[in-house]
Amino acid sequence: MTDDEMPSPEMEEDETPQVFDWNKVEFKPAFIERYSQLTDWEVFKRYSLSYLRKAIRVNTLKITVPELKKRLTPTWKLTPVPWCKEGFWIEGERRDFGNLQEHVLGYIYVQDPASMIPPIVLDPKPGETVLDLCAAPGSKTTQIGQYMENAGLLLANDVDDSRLASLGLNVQRCGLSNCVVTKMQGHWYRDVSMRFDRISVDAPCSGTGTIRKSIRCVYDWSPNLVRRVAGQQRSLLQTAYGLLKEGGTLVYSTCTLEPEENEGNVDWLLTTFPDAKLQKIDLDIKRSPAVEAFGGKQYTDEVRKCLRIWPQDNDTEGFFVAKIEKG
Repeated sequence: MTDDEMPSPEMEEDETPQVFDWNKVEFKPAFIERYSQLTDWEVFKRYSLSYLRKAIRVNTLKITVPELKKRLTPTWKLTPVPWCKEGFWIEGERRDFGNLQEHVLGYIYVQDPASMIPPIVLDPKPGETVLDLCAAPGSKTTQIGQYMENAGLLLANDVDDSRLASLGLNVQRCGLSNCVVTKMQGHWYRDVSMRFDRISVDAPCSGTGTIRKSIRCVYDWSPNLVRRVAGQQRSLLQTAYGLLKEGGTLVYSTCTLEPEENEGNVDWLLTTFPDAKLQKIDLDIKRSPAVEAFGGKQYTDEVRKCLRIWPQDNDTEGFFVAKIEKG
């Protein structure tokens, strides 16, 4: 079930998330054991099986935030996202936000507030050269593009044909004129001679932070999957770091809550590249402590600078973000 297909009743801001009828959802014993070690299992389960509040991001390439608010209110209730000045939770009688005229015109992008974080942390500037290594379907790409104000060069790469179609459509709908879309395996970029000011690696992952919009990841999950995906992510990280200019910024993010895919990979990167420096992330957001040890492995204390968000922290998807500077 996709995000757009997921039903969701209206919720008051301080209301406990309403659990939808997924009584037949069965978590694997190994999953329950693992997540009982990492967090309060019952709270995590309750939020993971609750409706995800819809949110939008205003595309300032085409419209200002005040102008957009004027167009949507009073028909729609807009609640600001504290950590993203263009982000709003949206409530109304309808749920098909993709059919709104403002969406078709590229004035808004339907996007979970946690997903808005990586481009904010990346902080791209007009005139820079930026790479989005795993770009489709384009939520972060279009957000990066609007922060660049269509000045500079933005390369958006992905490998999947169907996802590339969505990426291309979203880039056009949102009015990006400085974006070039490429299709290749991420690690093939290591042969590219160009060097980048900033690189976003929103890596393919096991997706355990997105259960509330995609129950499939519960059934796909296994320790073997986590190990396999973590290895693929390291290949992407190695490629991306090699493409950074000295002094450049790499933002690594996932929508999973697995330590091996998050803190474990950051620990690996810092060990592999001694000139890699982890930067602290300052945002107006509720966060949980980073995982400093898991599965018998102790991670460097530096991982405390990473941003780990559980669904219950801000009533969003679960997310992980790390900001690395090439020294």
